[in-house]
Amino acid sequence: MNKVVLMGRLTRDPDVRYTQGESSMAVARFTLAVDRKFKRDGEQNADFISCVAFGKGAEFIEKYFRQGMRVTVSGRLQTGSYTNRDGHKVYTTDVMVEEQEFADSKRETDSRAGNASGPGADAGQPIPDADGFMSIPDGIDEELPFN
Repeated sequence: MNKVVLMGRLTRDPDVRYTQGESSMAVARFTLAVDRKFKRDGEQNADFISCVAFGKGAEFIEKYFRQGMRVTVSGRLQTGSYTNRDGHKVYTTDVMVEEQEFADSKRETDSRAGNASGPGADAGQPIPDADGFMSIPDGIDEELPFN
């Protein structure tokens, strides 16, 4: 079985291109920075994993994925090789993405993009107390659907 599930942050905006021909298809390439669970002194604390998506999935990625977003992808590993211009053989390993989804909440994504200034930044959004419960403002008792 060849199945990969990754959660990481996009290192840059995805590179999306379209194949030529009658029925062109989107091809999205991007890199995920996936944190390592354990790190040793002097080692990087993330792996940078190349991902490729095709068709509708690539179009979704083009429309919604941006640098810094935390996303989850699943798919399969595919290895390959080619000879570069200098005549050296280069080996590749890519995740062929079959499913993708957001791993951040919209609020976390918006705040990183500068669209919010913290919890409750949207007008009318209640701010949670330290215990995690929302306070009901005074004077809206008649608007509540229960007593």
